Amino acid sequence: MLDLSAQFQQLKGDLMPAIESVLENASFVNGSEVGEFAKELSIYTGIKHVIPCANGTDALQLSFMSLELPEGSEVICPGFTYIAVAEVCKLLNLVPVFAEVDTDTFNLDPFEIEKHITPKTKAIVPVHLFGQCCDMESIMAIAEKHNLYVIEDNAQSIGAECFYSDGSIKPAGGIGHIGTTSFFPSKNLGAYGDGGAVFTNDDVLAKKIKTLANHGQEIKYQHKLVGINSRLDTLQAAILLVKLKHLNHFTKLRQETAAAYDNAFKDIEQVKIPKRFNKSSHVFHQYTLQVLQGDRTNIVTALKAAGISSMVYYPIPVHKQEAFRNDQSLPICENLCKTVISLPIGTEMSQESIEYIAYTFKQIIKQK
Repeated sequence: MLDLSAQFQQLKGDLMPAIESVLENASFVNGSEVGEFAKELSIYTGIKHVIPCANGTDALQLSFMSLELPEGSEVICPGFTYIAVAEVCKLLNLVPVFAEVDTDTFNLDPFEIEKHITPKTKAIVPVHLFGQCCDMESIMAIAEKHNLYVIEDNAQSIGAECFYSDGSIKPAGGIGHIGTTSFFPSKNLGAYGDGGAVFTNDDVLAKKIKTLANHGQEIKYQHKLVGINSRLDTLQAAILLVKLKHLNHFTKLRQETAAAYDNAFKDIEQVKIPKRFNKSSHVFHQYTLQVLQGDRTNIVTALKAAGISSMVYYPIPVHKQEAFRNDQSLPICENLCKTVISLPIGTEMSQESIEYIAYTFKQIIKQK
């Protein structure tokens, strides 16, 4: 799905001096590159505070910890997503409440949110899935109406923008009270190991999150809060500093690949190409189609036989996972899990590769 080795070869001339500098200085923890990366990412996104941490799941945990929600508080999140949001809720004795998603964008449906609001509801977690923002204007209006916190999970959509009805443009991850992201190697801005960050424009929350990520201490050995140990190591920060400079170019390449796929598949009735939401840009962390006709398993097998990778994000909705199983029915989420398939959209792909994948997928689909 993503050739990280080829990507490294493209950036090797810039990456190796950055890596060697960290090794020579031996500032492996909290080196200057960490602060510099946080500053540069803040400038890039336009979000006031960036607090680097160890991974995207920690970023979610730190966000919830900073809000100090009472045990048993309900948190509304999508049923079609990765498990991290629900997992963190359970670890902190919060209750994840799964809501339906939009049939076209796969993102949390604002019209479904209010159906799940109770006196115990304290927060909403919109997940900007596959590279495209949720309808944040509507979600923030609902949150304000019901006095709820909003934590944006922006692990897959860094660099995306939300378009508001008044003409303003706001950065994904910088609209809610807190935003989070992941630098897992496969992400649009990926490290060569784990990493994550928390975003906020709130000075008080930023200070608290930074303290929580450092064992609850502002001054060494003086612990004001019960925190965790969650750091982005210096080596990963140095790598991300280099890769951040290329993020806009990589996004453009992903968008061009997506456009080529769209053009190839637009007239095939057996599949549904990704919907472009008019309230968001799309940075295409994944290119995810829906198989409307045919057996998806056979399609995956045929692609593999042709030397083409594919993935199913996600095969089981969160509310049907064994760890969270309940009797809830979310038909759209459940149907997506049966029909979605993602094709390669890596930044290192050649035009020949894109054309081969598109042609082969079309032939397989028409035969199934």
